[in-house]
Amino acid sequence: MSITVEQQQPTANPFQAPRTAHNARRRISNIAIVALSLLATAFAVAVLLFLLLYVLRAGLPYINLDLFTKIPTPNGEPGGGLANSIQGSLILVGLASLFGIPLGLFTGIYLSEFGGRGPIATGVRFLVDVLTGIPTIIFGLFAWIFIVVPQQSFSGLAGGVALGIIMIPIVARTSEVVLRLVPNELREASLALGATESRTILRVVIPSARNGIITGIVLAMARVAGETAPLLMTAFGNPFFNSDITQPMDALPLRIFNFAESPYQAQINQAYAGSLVLIVLILITSFAIRWATGGFKHGGR
Repeated sequence: MSITVEQQQPTANPFQAPRTAHNARRRISNIAIVALSLLATAFAVAVLLFLLLYVLRAGLPYINLDLFTKIPTPNGEPGGGLANSIQGSLILVGLASLFGIPLGLFTGIYLSEFGGRGPIATGVRFLVDVLTGIPTIIFGLFAWIFIVVPQQSFSGLAGGVALGIIMIPIVARTSEVVLRLVPNELREASLALGATESRTILRVVIPSARNGIITGIVLAMARVAGETAPLLMTAFGNPFFNSDITQPMDALPLRIFNFAESPYQAQINQAYAGSLVLIVLILITSFAIRWATGGFKHGGR
């Protein structure tokens, strides 16, 4: 006698089809997001490379020793250089750093270590964010009202103050973010050993975040080094060498702005050369700071 065993057909899982469709949609959306991110990155890099190559091609043929050792010649005359503008930019950025870095750093320390979530910290953080978004010419107007008008003269001091105000929110927000990344265990260990809170901040927290703080400071310095609008209302420009901060002072962005609008081709060429010099100075400073702080050895952390 034979027994016939009927093979049962596997029943279809009612949840399998929706799950498969959902996974397919997730894969498609993931591929689309990755592709859009790569396209956006490639576009940003391409624009940056185009600008750098354009300035390099237009300015490199006019880089010579006279550019760094001589002052501009009168309109229409060949030759001359941008030595006074380079000197003025270094002085103005130095003044801005003396004014903006301490205030920005102390603000970042307060927001990170003492601010917490109170109303005062919230208000300070809001004001810092507002300062970040204000057009920079407003800071030039501020320095013009409170420094230029009382002195009845444009000055490098007014330009340095205007640039320093621009630096404050950049340094403050960068310092706050970096200091918050320091593990709380380091603070607790220092306090457990008997150190005061101020000593813990100065000897433990800040050294641990040193590289990030310096990176933020360099970013702020690079930002203000290329500013033109505030200087039009403060430093104003000077075709001669000047190290007196109470007098009008030239700067590379100002000279580039003036020469770019010139009807003389020689000055337009020097404007491109000055743009290239400004870019190179910022790059050299950034790489030097990263190398000095060991940023390249630690993968940029």
